[in-house]
Amino acid sequence: MTVKRPLKELLAMDPDSIMDEDKEAPIADDTTTGGPSFASPGAAAAAAGLCIECGDQPAQEECTQCQESFCDVCFGYLHRTGKRRTHTTRRLGVEIKEKPEEKPVEEKEEEEDDDENDDDEENDDNDEENEDEKLAKAHRENQNAPTGGPSKDSVERVLERIRHHAAYVPMRLTLEERKLLRLLEAALNVSEYTDRVDVLSYTSAAKRIVVQLREMCAILAGLVVATDMATGREMFETQDFAASAEWFQAVFEVGRRYKIMNPEKMRDSFGKLMYMIMDSRLPEVRAALEFDFYKPIQTVYGFLKAKSGDEDGEGVLRIFNDPLLVQATMEIIPDNKSRAIVQRDIKRKESAIKLLSKKYASNSLFRKSGKGSGVTPDEICQCLYSLGDYHAYLRANRHPVEEMIRMLTAHFSADLPTSGDELSSLSIYAGRGGSRLSHSHTKQFLYVQQSLALWSYIMQDMFWLWTLADDDLTSTSARYTLADTGQGLNRVKACPRVGRAMHSIIAKTQSRTGAWIGSSVVHLGDRAVPNALFFLDKYLQVPRILTPVYLAIKHIESPSVSADPHLRAWIDAQFGSIEQLKRTILCDFFKHGFDGSGADNFYDAGSCIDGRLTSAWSWANSIAKKPYYKIFLVTGFSGFNGSDGF
Repeated sequence: MTVKRPLKELLAMDPDSIMDEDKEAPIADDTTTGGPSFASPGAAAAAAGLCIECGDQPAQEECTQCQESFCDVCFGYLHRTGKRRTHTTRRLGVEIKEKPEEKPVEEKEEEEDDDENDDDEENDDNDEENEDEKLAKAHRENQNAPTGGPSKDSVERVLERIRHHAAYVPMRLTLEERKLLRLLEAALNVSEYTDRVDVLSYTSAAKRIVVQLREMCAILAGLVVATDMATGREMFETQDFAASAEWFQAVFEVGRRYKIMNPEKMRDSFGKLMYMIMDSRLPEVRAALEFDFYKPIQTVYGFLKAKSGDEDGEGVLRIFNDPLLVQATMEIIPDNKSRAIVQRDIKRKESAIKLLSKKYASNSLFRKSGKGSGVTPDEICQCLYSLGDYHAYLRANRHPVEEMIRMLTAHFSADLPTSGDELSSLSIYAGRGGSRLSHSHTKQFLYVQQSLALWSYIMQDMFWLWTLADDDLTSTSARYTLADTGQGLNRVKACPRVGRAMHSIIAKTQSRTGAWIGSSVVHLGDRAVPNALFFLDKYLQVPRILTPVYLAIKHIESPSVSADPHLRAWIDAQFGSIEQLKRTILCDFFKHGFDGSGADNFYDAGSCIDGRLTSAWSWANSIAKKPYYKIFLVTGFSGFNGSDGF
């Protein structure tokens, strides 16, 4: 038998002395493991209760397979990978405790990465599970999750909703597409398209449009030289923009896709982009250019279906039936969570994304046929991140609306208040405080509730409305007319698809709130809302108005306000109490943010669908005159546009 010694001792000793010492070494009882061992420095260390490896730290764990005692550091290093990581251990003086057979997904991923980077343990990885077994085991763990998680029915409902919205959720931009976006933004910033085209003139509108669109193509061609010399040289040499039609269409599609996911961006240039696409689709303009700028928006569902080539939902489209999709696309909300819990949720989400991308890639088990061009794991990751962006969008835009509904029902009641407190009543009277409507308390409560519910549904279906608005704007079935709407010359064009969608949303709102209060007229394609672009811009203001109000109330409710003696003293002197301050803000908003004001005539404001938002915007414009404006500034308010202005 050979003597077991630490590696550093073997390297320091002479080989001949090692052999001689092994032959003469007497056998002694090993008090640690109970078996015989040879007298050696390691055995001496074990007998003294020290680690068999380092020899200078107290032994804390005993490996039942190796029959040796280690300190925590040496044991963790020697048993981190390969077959040794399955060994059972005994804490000295404690009963044997086995390591779990299967570790959480995120720990397994980290250990696999360590195995790939450890060249000394490559021969110990023969017992590693194959990919299919790992995926199957992860799914079993997901389905056998401990109680307290979502039920099977709720998961199925969430999957159905994700599948439905995936048809309207745009794909997140890739690195190459972001380069095209920068080119487009630069070209739009220097373009004077609408100033040259949307004017009253006796010259041919088609000729002006063709000249301006060719100029736009030339600007893009000049800018592309900086990023792609070959493409730019070809455009300048041939001067045939029609030969690069697909490239121009891709550039304009990237801009529209980016705007949907980032509505606060391109606020000054997106109108020019859409008007260029509208004009390029006119028959006379398209005949002169020999192409147009239109390309359907690339959505998550459309991208996966085109890649897989499946017609029956097989292959990669089966990802929408996988329960792991819920975890892979959920938003991590840090509210009232510790940093460790947030990090754990992030790791679980990233692990779910990796598992789904490996499972549903083209070389996976679910690849049924040779249809389509195939989808890579990176492309599936991009789709999953896009769906995650959609959930983040909902959180940022719909959550403030739902919170305002909660505040309405929490601080006010639909019943007529019995007390004479002015802050308990929401009644408004025409001509008083700028109001143009006369509502009793109950009627105003229901009016505000259904208006907020309507905005909540619009925020939920905003991507769907974006798709329909894009179809209405670029449709060739009807032409637009240039008319003076009271705010300059604007393009007036019918919006049949958006109109039908809005009426379905109104019906859904009515079923939620009961009887309808006020008018249900939707202004589309008229003087108030000339086209679908104005409609989108109008309802994108909803979160910009409600979010600062929600954040101000939330900050007032936080302990930091009561902990500040100076701020608390000012609130008590000015409003009586923190509760009175909250009711003052909410009462004023629910009254005069929905009083029919904000327009120069009754037709444009009042109680119609668009008039409700006009009233809220009118209230936001007068925030600086409110007695509680200072508390808004204390909460970090900088404006309803996200800037210093209002």
